[in-house]
Amino acid sequence: MQVLDRVAVWRKALDAERAAGRVVGIVPTMGALHDGHASLIERAAGECDVVGVTVFVNPLQFAGGEDFDAYPRVLEHDEAVAAAHGAAYLFAPPVEEMYPRPVETVVSVPSLSARWDGEARPGHFDGVGTVVTKLFAQAGACRAYFGEKDYQQLCIVRRLVADLDLPTEIVGCPTVRDPDGLAMSSRNAYLAPEERRVAPLLFRSLQTGAAVLAGGGSPEECRQAMHALLATEPRFSLIYAEPVDPDTLDPLAAALPTGGSARLLAAARLGRARLIDNLGVTR
Repeated sequence: MQVLDRVAVWRKALDAERAAGRVVGIVPTMGALHDGHASLIERAAGECDVVGVTVFVNPLQFAGGEDFDAYPRVLEHDEAVAAAHGAAYLFAPPVEEMYPRPVETVVSVPSLSARWDGEARPGHFDGVGTVVTKLFAQAGACRAYFGEKDYQQLCIVRRLVADLDLPTEIVGCPTVRDPDGLAMSSRNAYLAPEERRVAPLLFRSLQTGAAVLAGGGSPEECRQAMHALLATEPRFSLIYAEPVDPDTLDPLAAALPTGGSARLLAAARLGRARLIDNLGVTR
């Protein structure tokens, strides 16, 4: 596996792969790779001829007071994980390489960014949209693999690719979970042992809400069921737990018809960690 840190070298390498007739897959990450990332790399390796993993902690998507400085940076570990699961390249540029001058161009998808994580973290998704667009422009025509754990982000990335006619095929992949149901995340490292023990309650609240909707219950009944379960653990500080339209992310307006679908979104603070999760449901 080649480790690269310059945009021009990264772009030249992937251009050469395509010129040789190979299909390129990329897995954009912020590093601190875990089994969830490994599953994305493995799927990309199974569907593409060559895979590149990007590792970049993007300052544009961290609001003031968030954990940019504390975010885990473990490049040697990331190199080992990427290589072990099929990556041919790892692109890990420094901030000054990605942003050699102050950024004035912002890629925003307002209709999908306004609520949920966008409301809780103002400017976050503009930072995501901007850096993802840069990464796609650098990589050229490719398939890009994203986990469904960050469901709102996945919807935003799909929309910006469609709106901007980028030569990128977005592949969404199922959330990878620990055996107790907790969605894998680099921020799980912030959890103290007793917090880690209760953290799966967030996923169980989604399962509870999904059962309500699948049984014909109303969005309000679903919402109340999720909130009530999370309220049984005082260490959780709920940010949102909501049934939404799976495409627009608007709050669900009515009970699901037979064959109808929704996505349940949830976010909560648990100690130092900000946890997010989601679950699809079909009636």
